[in-house]
Amino acid sequence: MTAPKTATADTLLAAILKSLDDDKAEDVVQINLRGKSEIGDYMVVASGRSTRQVSAIAEKLTDRLKSEFGVISKVEGKDVGDWVLVDAGDVIVHVFRPEVREFYQLEKMWQPTSVDTATTAH
Repeated sequence: MTAPKTATADTLLAAILKSLDDDKAEDVVQINLRGKSEIGDYMVVASGRSTRQVSAIAEKLTDRLKSEFGVISKVEGKDVGDWVLVDAGDVIVHVFRPEVREFYQLEKMWQPTSVDTATTAH
């Protein structure tokens, strides 16, 4: 068995985005929380097409983070599957069914209201 990789916020984010892509999560949005909140460095919001897919995406994500990095994630909502929260420490992941995501519009609370330097052309 190989030793877990070092889990910086950026390596965790990359692994999370890959896991979500591998499991066909839709409309994946990453939000940089550095300097905006103490809850973590990044928030990722994604959708699954059904309660079963939402739960499966979250379960596979937590399994991968544990095996690759030794990160034990806190998980809320997996039994219902409408909205699953995966707290991986520096990265918080929300996986929604599309209707639930539209209702809460969570990413709109965290998106910058002005033009962000990451989105402007240099």
